[in-house]
Amino acid sequence: MSGVGKKVADVAFKASKSIDWDGMAKMIVTDEARKEFSSLRRAFEEVNSTLQTKFSQEPEPIDWEYYRKGLGSRIVDSYKELYESVEIPKFVEKTTEEYKPKFDELLVELKQAEQESLKESERLEKEIAEVQELKKKLSTMTADEYFEKHPELKQKFDDEIRNDYWGY
Repeated sequence: MSGVGKKVADVAFKASKSIDWDGMAKMIVTDEARKEFSSLRRAFEEVNSTLQTKFSQEPEPIDWEYYRKGLGSRIVDSYKELYESVEIPKFVEKTTEEYKPKFDELLVELKQAEQESLKESERLEKEIAEVQELKKKLSTMTADEYFEKHPELKQKFDDEIRNDYWGY
């Protein structure tokens, strides 16, 4: 196997180990996002599997003697010479430097969005708790108790009564 292919396969394998798929899945809220996330994960695993199977194996050595018997040594020797003279260029990774600042910016935005999401989640949980509490008390609650929690509604009703507006 060429050094480049093996290196790519190794990097992909290490990357797959460092991805917290379950942690990311917990952050997803909508069904559409879950579908997209699962298709992304499936595609990543397919590519990673292909890299591991295809590029992690050494190719079988060429049996030059077998070909010499059928084709003649002159042509096989010329092919062998050409085959051995092929130099595969070394892979030089250049994209990380280009995209690292952009990725870092996105990470900062992600952290901010996460904090905002957590704050909104806390607010919504409190609101849900209040609504559930109100739901339990609603059957025995008096109008005065309700208006204590919602003074703006009391003001609205008082204004309507004062202005002789009864909703007709």
